[in-house]
Amino acid sequence: MDPRILHRLRCPVCGEPLAETTAGTARALRCPRRHSFDIARQGYVNLLAGRAPHSGDTAEMVAARADFLAAGHYDVIAAALATAATDAVGRLDATDAPHPAPTPPTLCSAPVEATVSPPSRRLGGCRAKDPTARAKDPTARAKDPTAEVRVEPPPDFGAYPLVVDAGAGTGRYLGAVLAALPDAVGLALDVSKPALRRAARAHPRAAAALADTWQRLPLADASTAVLLNVFAPRNGAEFHRVLDPAGTLLVVTPDTDHLAELVDALDLLRVDPDKADRVTDSLGGHFTPAGSAVHRAQLTLTRPEAASLVGMGPSAWHTAPDALAARLAALPEPVRVTVAVRVDAYRPH
Repeated sequence: MDPRILHRLRCPVCGEPLAETTAGTARALRCPRRHSFDIARQGYVNLLAGRAPHSGDTAEMVAARADFLAAGHYDVIAAALATAATDAVGRLDATDAPHPAPTPPTLCSAPVEATVSPPSRRLGGCRAKDPTARAKDPTARAKDPTAEVRVEPPPDFGAYPLVVDAGAGTGRYLGAVLAALPDAVGLALDVSKPALRRAARAHPRAAAALADTWQRLPLADASTAVLLNVFAPRNGAEFHRVLDPAGTLLVVTPDTDHLAELVDALDLLRVDPDKADRVTDSLGGHFTPAGSAVHRAQLTLTRPEAASLVGMGPSAWHTAPDALAARLAALPEPVRVTVAVRVDAYRPH
């Protein structure tokens, strides 16, 4: 894993730094307390502490989303995020403090924990803890408890802002943001394994991790420059913890007339007219609104494309498949659909 990303990750069990280990063809991330997390052959790492309460989007939903996004139908959202993220990183660079030189590597053996000095405010770093403290899960240890875990010196993170997409899906939006930020690195977080298989390949400077955004995020404090949240759940307390104090949270939600034509014709779930206020209220204890814009586009779709659009959203969970198929078959082609989304920027307070 790219060290510029790896050194921002934290063990979801004990909160310590992680290092990559290899045994034959098997790769994993391990912390100094010997908690180990497998890296799947598809490239993502499982950083769940225990079982997830749900499995996220199904393979069918992910495939529908991948096909629809690859056709460029939601590029208006990707472009809006890329512009907003570029502005956010520029603001962060203008307010950031100088970054001290990285410290030498630390060799850690259980139960001694890593003592890496924080290289920057952006990284958040880790602190040395009581070496007599016990891990929350003493059974989650490597087979060789005496083996050393080397925590390599972190690079200069001042030059490499981290963009995290919480609820990343296929990673399409994260990839677009990284394409606009040539010095940034990215991390896709999602609870869906089918989605992460695609997100792990979203961009050469991105990594992907299985994580539940309702739980503690596997990231260091103040480690993230920009946090993306696109049609996904919001954990205000954790978003606040992992964001740089000068960082930005970008939230994308549907506006009231988003996909209105399909909602009416197919009897899909409707957008709550008070959704924007509810989002702001849910973040109010941790964030201050810093800007908002509505972005619109008109799509001209085939029936199969309209079916993919429906299949990748929440209506796929709540609409009877047979009834939905019959309504889709009755749509006149081409299918004209309005895209209307809000992109809201928030800053920690």
